[in-house]
Amino acid sequence: MFSSRLSARALRARAYATASAQPPLRGLNAVAREKAEQLSKDWKGTSASGENTSNFIGGEFVQSKATQWIDVVDPSTQTLLTRVPETSSTEFEQAVDAASEAFKTWSKTTALTRQRFILEFQRLIRENADALAASIVLEQGKTLPDAHGDILRGLQVVEHAASAPSLLLGEKIEVSKDMDTEVRKLPLGVTSAIAPFNFPAMIPLWSIPMATVTGNTLILKPSERDPGAAMIIAELCQRAGLPPGVINVVHGTVPTVNAICDHPAIRAISFVGGDRAGRHIYERGTKHGKRVQSNMGAKNHAILMPDANKNLALNSIVGAAFGAAGQRCMAISVAVLVGEAQAWLPDLVKLAENLKVSGGFEKDADLGPVISPAAKRRILGLIGSAEQEGGKIHLDGRHVKVVGYEHGNFVGPTIIEADTSMKCYDEEIFGPVLIVLKADTLDEGIEIINQNRYGNGTAIFTQSGATARKFERDVNVGQIGINVPIPVPLPMFSWSGNKASALGDLGFYGKSAIEFYTQKKTTTSLWKAEDALTSRASVNMPTHH
Repeated sequence: MFSSRLSARALRARAYATASAQPPLRGLNAVAREKAEQLSKDWKGTSASGENTSNFIGGEFVQSKATQWIDVVDPSTQTLLTRVPETSSTEFEQAVDAASEAFKTWSKTTALTRQRFILEFQRLIRENADALAASIVLEQGKTLPDAHGDILRGLQVVEHAASAPSLLLGEKIEVSKDMDTEVRKLPLGVTSAIAPFNFPAMIPLWSIPMATVTGNTLILKPSERDPGAAMIIAELCQRAGLPPGVINVVHGTVPTVNAICDHPAIRAISFVGGDRAGRHIYERGTKHGKRVQSNMGAKNHAILMPDANKNLALNSIVGAAFGAAGQRCMAISVAVLVGEAQAWLPDLVKLAENLKVSGGFEKDADLGPVISPAAKRRILGLIGSAEQEGGKIHLDGRHVKVVGYEHGNFVGPTIIEADTSMKCYDEEIFGPVLIVLKADTLDEGIEIINQNRYGNGTAIFTQSGATARKFERDVNVGQIGINVPIPVPLPMFSWSGNKASALGDLGFYGKSAIEFYTQKKTTTSLWKAEDALTSRASVNMPTHH
């Protein structure tokens, strides 16, 4: 799907997009500057003061010899934070070689040994959560509390991985007299994870523990837009005692992604991101015989019934629609107001317009900027398309002004009354924009959801158990919330988005992740008890009775 010509275009576009970046540190306020300087001082592989981000290969932070570099800027101010390499083909091969060599020994360690690494890893994440959060705020633009939430949801998977001795239990039964059949779960080999910009800590913290605790090695490619958290996490793995080569971090765009898809030593790929990249990675990876899990786009609907707890429902919708500036794959991006609940639209608008848009370190900020000027332009274009197609903009965030952050990629909360024929409904906006649809009945609302191509998540707000039961039974979406706006399951369960939101049949954590990162080996063995006393041979056909 992608060609070398496209790769060159992508790199040129990134260079152009960051050509107006402000010099390191100068555009940051006192709080952000202090955080940036501390990060640059304390961590080996990343920088927030203009120095280069390293590769992490074979347990060492290695300066890249790349010829192409990508600027990482603070989306609140356009201040240059670091430069990320387009990891060279030679460096990528070194990462794969390191992972392959480490697998020879790491795969033979016991589940208890790997569990001890996980326990130490989770302790270090907790101790260094402030540094991780600061990196996320600077590079991604989240508010500080939301950045901590990013880390916490990843940490929950790390903690669940500590139950590996139970999760990796095999099966064994005596199938005939003195004959046993045993099934064991064994590691695949070298695996890879390709992480998105919107959860720079959480997604690496999904893949690293599940890949390593099952005995695999991992090559991680963080987003080229905000790699800092992944580099800190790599260093925490090192401090926790993970042997060299078990985790490797490479960087880049299309060329690096294609190298991951094509390399014969890589057995599995975990991806979270957009539709185009997700389909490409799934098709190219599976073509080369790899196991691939790909979580892609979403258009998550929430139905508000007239009998719902109004205060809970409206506050939940506003938080789920506009938190993280709408840049969550499980954000509520469509509210379906059923019957008399349609009269709640003015109250919904009032709640949303009271949200404060500002820099992520500001104490009273509710949402920060979107990731890039290009993302902002796309969001503004989709809002404009609604206006052109006859939609009604009840709250318009296109012209929001943020004092002290005049160069930031800010879009204010926006609420659009639309219909399902409009572009703003059909496309994933991935910004602080809530589409409002109206339905006369619950059945009509369910039909709207089922007709949508995406199936990541959905929610209903109601005080009727019967209504909730009908919704749960009839709606065709993988993850359902009942009076819960963002129904992301905890890690003892499995991620279960469906339809066009996912490719591959195994989820990112829980039991599904154990299946994804392991292969089964079945052994049938015969040890006759009487052979301890006699060695008489039998020439009869074995019948296994």
